[in-house]
Amino acid sequence: MTTGFQGSLLDGLEGEGPGALGSSVVRTELAHGAWLDLRRGWVSGADALFERLREVVPWRAERREMYDRVVDVPRLLSFYDEGDPSPDPVLADVHRALDEHYEPELGEPFRTVGMCLYRDGRDSVAWHGDTVGRGSTHDTAVAILSLGAPRALLLRPRGGGAVLRHELGHGDLVVMGGSCQRTWEHAVPKTARPVGPRISVQHRLRGVR
Repeated sequence: MTTGFQGSLLDGLEGEGPGALGSSVVRTELAHGAWLDLRRGWVSGADALFERLREVVPWRAERREMYDRVVDVPRLLSFYDEGDPSPDPVLADVHRALDEHYEPELGEPFRTVGMCLYRDGRDSVAWHGDTVGRGSTHDTAVAILSLGAPRALLLRPRGGGAVLRHELGHGDLVVMGGSCQRTWEHAVPKTARPVGPRISVQHRLRGVR
């Protein structure tokens, strides 16, 4: 079910752009060498950024083969490769801030930016890990900035286990690192609740999809 986008009343009161990371990031050590970082409300002015990205990003619909038939991907997509200009100056600031905080730990910067537009509660992404490329064999990191209406991000150990749930939106940052893409799965499930649109902005290392 669809509802109009409702911005946060507190968003943008401190200007626009990413805030501090450092000690404001809360890390949870997961099983099997995986970890999860969470920084609530990291980007100020996130609702205005959401509106701009919804208008200027060249969103596209895709179809994929699944279970011997071709189906619509239940969300709109866009991808910015290394060297592509950022669609918004605030996203360029986000990229620099992520590199400043995480490159000393990861040993390399984030390279690509993928985006998903969840138009309403019918849009979703199924359980998966980002294991195309290096993610299938090496520790990696994926940093996701959530803009717009909050949606649930679920995580569970690969093969089954207790599910972790985080409601993310309005400038929240989550980073999945270590073995997370190999040993855990994540999903954004469909919901029958009235929810507004959401954009996830995924920063990945080179060779990770």
